[in-house]
Amino acid sequence: MKLSDFDFHLPEDLIATRPAKPRSSARLLVAGKSNLTDKHVYDLPQVLRPGDRLVLNDTRVIPARLRGARDRNGAKAKIEVTLLDPRPGGRWTALVKPLRKLREGERVQFSDDLSAILVDRIGTQALLEFNLTGDDFGAALNEAGAMPLPPYIETKRASDDQDKADYQTVWAKNEGAVAAPTASLHFDDPLLAALEARGIERSFVTLHVGAGTFLPVKVDDISDHKMHAEWGSVTQAAADEINATRNAGGRIVPVGTTALRLLESTVDVDRRVLPFEGPTDIFITPGFRFRAADALMTNFHLPKSTLVMLVSAFIGTQRIREIYDHAISERYRFFSYGDSSILMPDEP
Repeated sequence: MKLSDFDFHLPEDLIATRPAKPRSSARLLVAGKSNLTDKHVYDLPQVLRPGDRLVLNDTRVIPARLRGARDRNGAKAKIEVTLLDPRPGGRWTALVKPLRKLREGERVQFSDDLSAILVDRIGTQALLEFNLTGDDFGAALNEAGAMPLPPYIETKRASDDQDKADYQTVWAKNEGAVAAPTASLHFDDPLLAALEARGIERSFVTLHVGAGTFLPVKVDDISDHKMHAEWGSVTQAAADEINATRNAGGRIVPVGTTALRLLESTVDVDRRVLPFEGPTDIFITPGFRFRAADALMTNFHLPKSTLVMLVSAFIGTQRIREIYDHAISERYRFFSYGDSSILMPDEP
């Protein structure tokens, strides 16, 4: 398939720059094979059935955006860093802007406590070595860093302290993501209590969302695209819970494309989810056979993105066009801080 097959026109004013307040007041488009129903996220307990299981990503976003300065014999240059992947010994791969203004061995000072040296260039990325490690690094990063908001928000406004709360799920636990599992941002404590009271269960998995989720697809033939690998984990306990729900006739509903991609990376031909720990670069496009997920809760995604390809695979290319046409005409808010949908291909 061609990249143009996943393009659509999105009015600029539908791109959300702040989330709904409270979180669960965001709109929810319920999409079956043919029906579309406009609801709100707080209606989710009635959309689902007792015995269904939500699968939630418990990754925690780190404040991975750093702004600092390089001093070269008194000549200073502003440097912006986005952390990508940790390496041993206090090293990180990172995106550096502008990388051309930094030489190997030069130091960037981010705060009184935190600095890093450019060790090497890896293609368009940099390998940085920080002056701190462990808890000391974490504390300094929390002070100096900002939430790495998606480019389509940062072109409209800078990240601020409010984003440190808004761009984090209420159950965030395992640090390592540089982007949020955004469908999960709609959940708050009252909604979780209502789901529990309804008999809808939940399991937690971990996928550390990388900056690659924002990288554009640059090939016309989508089969030539290479996904950025992300680290994930499904514990034995989570796998057992998910399999027990399926055996009992309940539906498995990943919240977000990250949870879905992780489950589909570890499910076997008999639809059993297996324990997993390691990287996954699964690329889901139309024609993919889903084994782990029965429905998917997900936000509305960028044109020509891998995520639009994924939802097209999940509920059908023509159907996703109809869903997005409806969302645009009804002025749903798009992308990370926007509204949500729940795709249910086995429902009318």
